[in-house]
Amino acid sequence: MKRRYIFYYSLLFLFVFTRFEVIAQVTTSVSATGHVVAEIVPVFTATETSQLNFGRFSPGPQGGKIILTPQSTVSVLGSVFKGTGIYNAASFYITGDQDAAFSISLPASSVILKHTVSAKTMIVDNWMSVPAPGMGAGRLQNGYQTVYVGATLNVGTLDDNPVGIYLGTYEISFDFN
Repeated sequence: MKRRYIFYYSLLFLFVFTRFEVIAQVTTSVSATGHVVAEIVPVFTATETSQLNFGRFSPGPQGGKIILTPQSTVSVLGSVFKGTGIYNAASFYITGDQDAAFSISLPASSVILKHTVSAKTMIVDNWMSVPAPGMGAGRLQNGYQTVYVGATLNVGTLDDNPVGIYLGTYEISFDFN
């Protein structure tokens, strides 16, 4: 009888051992699908749509200043006589991602305007804008915004600034935040 039990136990052991071996050898694999997303956003652009124009004027005996605000209003200080004609603030059309914030950096130093014929110059400084300069100052409502820029023109006497046209350039930075 002892042999019989050993035989049964041996069979049971063999059955259990081979069953676990078979189960241990069975492998399962699964797969899953991953997704990738990429989005192209509109390019951030800035285009000058109107030039900064101090208009027509005449210098007086002491010179003075012409202040042109971003709202295109003109104030004259000193002995400068404002003439007739067109004057306006500069405007820039900014485009990009909808509701994106942007920063405005106006010229940090004065800009020199040069007489088209002589070597005479005038200085533009005290830059201002709407929206105001600074971090996150502007927001692209519906993907666009117009920025208006004004400044102060420092005018000398007629000897310092003879009759004629004065031209210059300046740079404004618009940083996408």
